[in-house]
Amino acid sequence: MVEIGSGKIDLVKDIKIVMVKIDTQKNIYLFTHGRMDLQEKAVNALVSKGFSKEKIIMALPSKTGNVGDYMAMLWMPPTPDHIKIQNITKVEEVKPEGMVGLWKGVSKEDIETIPLE
Repeated sequence: MVEIGSGKIDLVKDIKIVMVKIDTQKNIYLFTHGRMDLQEKAVNALVSKGFSKEKIIMALPSKTGNVGDYMAMLWMPPTPDHIKIQNITKVEEVKPEGMVGLWKGVSKEDIETIPLE
């Protein structure tokens, strides 16, 4: 609350700004959501971000990444215009389900977006 003229301002306590530095030496699993026509464009965008082509792995439902690895998703399907980069924070054992497969047990947090150019 601001009281004009008194100089008193109540502020929200414990505001945290988290800056995440991406470690481009880690694996990054690319999800194209069926848009294989955009795979090369997505790989090029990730390479321009600093990832080597050897660290960019096409995501498969039968194998997940590890905690600390990254996920890169073409976003938003069906007509993506950027890549959402997420950090894998937890991997739980699950029974594979549909196209998602084992990734159903992966928890992640959004850390950055980059244009799909």
